[in-house]
Formats: sequence, C-alpha cells, structure tokens
Amino acid sequence: MKETKIVIGAGPYHNNPGWIHTDEQELDLLIEETWATMFNEGSISAILAEHVWEHLTAEEGLEAAMRCYRYLRKGGYVRCAVPDGYFPDESYQHIVQIGGPGPEDHPAASHKIVHTYKSLTEMFSQAGFEVKLLEYCDENGQFHASEWDEAKGVIFRSKKVDPRNKGVLTFPSLMVDAVKI
Repeated sequence: MKETKIVIGAGPYHNNPGWIHTDEQELDLLIEETWATMFNEGSISAILAEHVWEHLTAEEGLEAAMRCYRYLRKGGYVRCAVPDGYFPDESYQHIVQIGGPGPEDHPAASHKIVHTYKSLTEMFSQAGFEVKLLEYCDENGQFHASEWDEAKGVIFRSKKVDPRNKGVLTFPSLMVDAVKI
C-alpha cells in the first residue's frame, strides 16, 4: 500500500522530498471540504505541520487535531512543531507571542496561542492521539530531546536540524509526534 505523507502549510519550503506539500488555500485544517476532496478518511500515513498550530485558537487546534485523526490510518502520526512557551529567552518569547512582535506583516502577527508541552500534549490527547515528546522545554526552561528520525518528517526549526541551534540553543521548537492508536 502506497504511503500518503503530507506537509501542512509548506509555503515555499520543500524539506521533505516525496511528501505532498500543501498550503492553506488547498488544504485548510479547519475546512472539511478541502480534506474530503483530496483524501479518504483513514488514508494518510503521516502529516507534518511545522509552525502551523500556533496560528489556531485552542478550539481550532483541537478541531484540526480531530480532523487529522480521522484522515490518518491507524499507526499514522502528526509530527507537529510550534514555538515553545517554556523556552526561557525573552527575545524569543517577544517574537512568538500572541499577535507577534508588532508589525502586521510579521509572520507571527497571526499567532493565536503559545503552546507549552502540556497544552499541546493535552490537545492531541483529547483528539485521541498518543503523544510522544520529541523536543521541548519544561516549566523550568530545561530543554529535553528524544531521538527522532528525519526520514519520518524533517522539522527545520529544531535543535537537530536548524544551524542557529548548533552550540547555544537560540530558536527551538516544541515538537511532538501524535500517533493514531
């Protein structure tokens, strides 16, 4: 059986060869019709979303997670990365805050939430997923990382891949694999 792997909100970046790269206009996490016209329920093996979920409210995030759950096959997963609300750097938090740092054309201007490992885990768990933490900061700002396979979806803004994070951690992401059980 052919594996269907998709990237949500890919923009101009194609970091995952062999995956279907989509933008909001063609595949919107909040619009069922965009999913139903492209995929059958239970047909997707992997969904990658790098810095997408922070552009959704908590309620929209849960709705999107539930939609992903329906379209994933059993054992499929969402690899999700968002800004980390527990990363202890004031300038980082200023950039990723709700509404962004100021200019309306800044990519973070449409941020609606800043997740922590607790809120992201809870959201995906409520949608039925088993959540594996890959990279995250805890309440004390301590960074934690588990080994993860880039072949299962590259997250550029990660400790493992982003050259800005070699040596001193400057722009981490909170990363999870949410697995359909």
